Amino acid sequence: MKIYILDLESVPTRYTCEWKGHIPALLEDAAMLRNRPDVEIINISGGEAELEATPGAFLNFAQTNVYKNNQLTQVSQLFSEGKVSPGDQFIFTDAWHPGIIQLKYMSQLLDIPVVIHALWHAGSYDPQDFLGRLIKDKRWTNHFEQSVWHAVDYNWYATDFHIQMFKQNVFKEFAGMYNVEVSKDEGDKKYCRTGWPMEYMSSLLEPYEGLEKRDLILFPHRMAPEKQPDLFRDLAKAMPQYEWVICQEQKLTKKEYHTLLGEAKMVFSANLQETLGISCFEGAVVDALPLVPDNLSYNEMYDDLWKYPANWVSTEGNYRGRGKEKLIARIEEMMTNYETYRTHVAYLAGNLQRDFFSANDLIKKLFDEEEKELDPVNDYRV
Repeated sequence: MKIYILDLESVPTRYTCEWKGHIPALLEDAAMLRNRPDVEIINISGGEAELEATPGAFLNFAQTNVYKNNQLTQVSQLFSEGKVSPGDQFIFTDAWHPGIIQLKYMSQLLDIPVVIHALWHAGSYDPQDFLGRLIKDKRWTNHFEQSVWHAVDYNWYATDFHIQMFKQNVFKEFAGMYNVEVSKDEGDKKYCRTGWPMEYMSSLLEPYEGLEKRDLILFPHRMAPEKQPDLFRDLAKAMPQYEWVICQEQKLTKKEYHTLLGEAKMVFSANLQETLGISCFEGAVVDALPLVPDNLSYNEMYDDLWKYPANWVSTEGNYRGRGKEKLIARIEEMMTNYETYRTHVAYLAGNLQRDFFSANDLIKKLFDEEEKELDPVNDYRV
């Protein structure tokens, strides 16, 4: 069996650089642990150049299509040369990939059944996401996201929150009811949750765990309206006793960014959109206290110790009312009692790593897909 990985292009400020090496190595280790020398892991890259993202976005909206089209050319060539076999699996690390449709086309018309996995980071179904805000005509994006979902065998999401958002905004499903587009059996199979493949994060940040802390509060998110950097700036003016840094305004290298995380006492979020909140997890790993709104994916990732009511920052009116006052008091309390909170943050980081930042469920499905017909008692691979 071959497992093909269609990776994301390298963006220096994002985690896509680490994924290029980590995901193939992760799957190779999984195959070795299962004594599966028959499994071949093949990464399909669309190019090696490191690219800058479109301002405020996760990727470069022009270059990402060059990258993905290069990947599609390689996949098409593999089919043309007869190198793809029935039962091979393809992992699209970004579900917003037009190549998914072409792969399904080749697989079905050439009668070479393959298994397709795709990771949904965000899309037009999220009204606060870049695509959701900038693309006004949702007819074509809605149909595209529906088509991709149906073409994919296993649609992977980082949190239950995003599964529910996708159901409600793409297929207009409410209260757990499926519409005519999706049967319950199909939905139960194809809506899948897994942690993102970021098992490397703790070891990557280990050199920064022992740095001396200072009264530093970080805004580690992208510079985009849905992340509300202006609110962060306003808090900074109101609380000059602390140092406030918006990381993407500093043009930091990864090492410089990780050093700031190691020196910070808090990583702050007022986000209106969040797929997983990787930077808040990074902060927790190096004992920076995460402070996040009680909504979005944060709701299922953090307990009350690390959350504040989302309505404090959900609208300008709430923030300018008593929300700002309450938020200032909460920040002051956490920063003043930093050492007390610090005793709990390692436990939080461990839980986040296990449940949201390791791809165990995805890996299990990759190997179980082929092994599900085997005798679970007598076959050594199970």
